[in-house]
Amino acid sequence: MEPVHLLDRLLDFSMPHLVAVPILVPLLTAALMLLLGENRRRAKSALSVVSGLVGLLAALALLRWVNAPDTGDGPGSIGVYLPGNWQAPFGIVLVADRLSTMMVALTGVVAFAASIYSTSRWDRAGVHFHPLLQLQLMGLNGAFLTGDLFNLFVFFEVMLAASYGLLLHGSGRLRVQAGLHYIAINLAASSLFLIGAALLYGVTGTLNMADLSVRIAELAPTDRGLVHAAAAILATAFFAKAGAWPLNFWLVPAYSAAVSPVGAVFALLTKLGIYTLLRLWTLLFAPDAGASAAFGQSALIAIGLATLFAGAMGIVGTQRLSNLAGFSVLVSAGTLLAAIGLGEPAVWAGALYYLLSSTLAVSAFFLLIDMIERWRNAGMSVAPHEAAGNAPFLAEDLRVLDDVNLDDEAQALYGRAIPAGVAFLGLSFIGCTLLLAGLPPLSGFVGKFAMLSGAFVTSGTSTPAWIFLALLIASGFLALIALSRTGIRHFWTQPHPTMPALPALEVLPVAGLLAACVALTIWAGPVMRHALITAEGLRTPTAYRDAVLNARQVPNPVPAQKGTAP
Repeated sequence: MEPVHLLDRLLDFSMPHLVAVPILVPLLTAALMLLLGENRRRAKSALSVVSGLVGLLAALALLRWVNAPDTGDGPGSIGVYLPGNWQAPFGIVLVADRLSTMMVALTGVVAFAASIYSTSRWDRAGVHFHPLLQLQLMGLNGAFLTGDLFNLFVFFEVMLAASYGLLLHGSGRLRVQAGLHYIAINLAASSLFLIGAALLYGVTGTLNMADLSVRIAELAPTDRGLVHAAAAILATAFFAKAGAWPLNFWLVPAYSAAVSPVGAVFALLTKLGIYTLLRLWTLLFAPDAGASAAFGQSALIAIGLATLFAGAMGIVGTQRLSNLAGFSVLVSAGTLLAAIGLGEPAVWAGALYYLLSSTLAVSAFFLLIDMIERWRNAGMSVAPHEAAGNAPFLAEDLRVLDDVNLDDEAQALYGRAIPAGVAFLGLSFIGCTLLLAGLPPLSGFVGKFAMLSGAFVTSGTSTPAWIFLALLIASGFLALIALSRTGIRHFWTQPHPTMPALPALEVLPVAGLLAACVALTIWAGPVMRHALITAEGLRTPTAYRDAVLNARQVPNPVPAQKGTAP
């Protein structure tokens, strides 16, 4: 039997229990780490990396299973797991479809890179770093996989409780100040989440997402207004978590204050808010939802465009590296929200591809910033941006060369070797610039081009599509200006007293995340096919509903009769 067929058989045998593995592995790992105590830091670091690898492999296995070749042109296989062995909508349900497994796999890649990077030094800046990181991964994976609105709230709170501790990791006044704002806005958003969920339950009598999708289509006209109000309250909570304007004032200070591996993982938190909006909007207000179909679409487009504009203005108005990363998260969030609001599967496919590329690029950028700032400032964590420098051409000892110019009639310039550390930082910065600005030939350009082509093929004459085009191009141009200006300042115009010392534990995660973006570019065809089938399944969520509501309980084992072998 071929190894590929053997792997498929193994995946079929392990389903649906494999769906729970991305939640159980970080949960059990965190519990084991707490038992070890703080004097076993090496063991905790090793456990964190191993757990991240196991979670990543499980996520990739799930992704392979839902993309089984025998699914044809439909929405693909959907794995449904009933943890309490109660049929939906009465019991807890975990659902692995193309969208959720893609997000879990993305989480696994970023978390694995961040866990390796943190073992270099940042996990020793405070206590319980690795247990908190594992609990945050448990909350993220659970939120992506759950099919129940209340359990979505539970996993949200697990993720947020861990993020509070991770944001404060490393101490300092800036982290405490940003942490207070972060906690306040998320507590308010969680309260709105509960209010909206309670209203939905009061009207429909269920919180199972698939069951909600069915019942909303059957609502009486007198109840539809309450459901729309509940959806608006829920959307406000998710907009706050996604970093949507005007509820995103907390995001840049919080993300820039966090230590670099935490910032890399935090890039996933806004994507969780966007995922939740996409999942609930396509389920609750699907085309077959009657009078509620496409409810809130215009608001979604307007908020997305406003967020994209605010992020673009912020990224060109700052010169601090960590703030550039934070505003890049806002640009990504605004782009995705506006693309979702356009309501076309072709645009959603490009948006899903762009989501993968932008998250990997921003996570790599957060890790890269830490190395650049330590090199530029002899270990300090904040760059002295007010430092002046007027040395566009430098000698090997980084002193100004008075006899060097670029005049064609002067004597020839002599090439000088670039140290490997500086070359890695510079090339990685260029890669992040191309990805975040959406320039060819990397995946950032592919995602933006796919979104725009989808928008103009399906709704090219609409005003929102043209505004989206203008803002997407303008935001990329402004990002290019801001990142180029910052790159010139950090790599060209100021003398560097020392060469960077880059540990392999820091180089490999950044190189791996950028390599993942290159892989997205090389295999753009298969990834876009996955994204397009995912978008078609979101547009018509019948397969999702049927898979969840038709999942059957496992029958109780029949007790052996007396006198017979068990």
